[in-house]
Amino acid sequence: MVKLTLVGRVHDGLPLSQGLVYDEDDIVYKKHAEFLLHEISLDALPPSTTTIFLHNHCFNYMVRNGVCFITLCDVSYPRKLAFHYLQDLQKEFDKVDPQLVNQIIKPYGFVKFDNIICNIRRQYIDTRTQANLSKLNADHKQELDVLTEDMSLVVERRRRSDMIERMKNAHKSTSPVWESKTLEVIAVKWTPITIIFVVALVLLWSSL
Repeated sequence: MVKLTLVGRVHDGLPLSQGLVYDEDDIVYKKHAEFLLHEISLDALPPSTTTIFLHNHCFNYMVRNGVCFITLCDVSYPRKLAFHYLQDLQKEFDKVDPQLVNQIIKPYGFVKFDNIICNIRRQYIDTRTQANLSKLNADHKQELDVLTEDMSLVVERRRRSDMIERMKNAHKSTSPVWESKTLEVIAVKWTPITIIFVVALVLLWSSL
């Protein structure tokens, strides 16, 4: 079944709206959904239809017109139906004034869309309804072009990327003087003088 939904803005990774959160497990999965939205905003995940597996659940997401639609389902839930659900959400979101969407600055500030998510979600809870069976049968001969990945790989890539970034920043912070233009000028100006002074000192010492 469809357990959780998140709609977010891609360019800054801001979550705009969500479906209902029912229990503590949903709150944990919500954090995972926010993480995926953040990765998409950083171009660390493909902006297309993708399924991310996490234990016995999977996140399905699609990006359209700068907005990301994410849903969490049981792995047994038909993916084609999950993406129909996301497409229905996208169609409703397309009716919203883009200026209104861009003006939202508070996470989950688009509260009005929460009711729309809940209403559409109710239509997809039972996969055996005639409407849902019709959607599945209509696409029965079509292959769904969906990328797949495991959440552990996504997390590991982010961990490595953050580690490399920290190493770069640490290198910059510990050696700014040695890489500066000022030090280069000083070296060019004073190195010959220093060499002459040392040679003269050695000659003077040897003549004594």
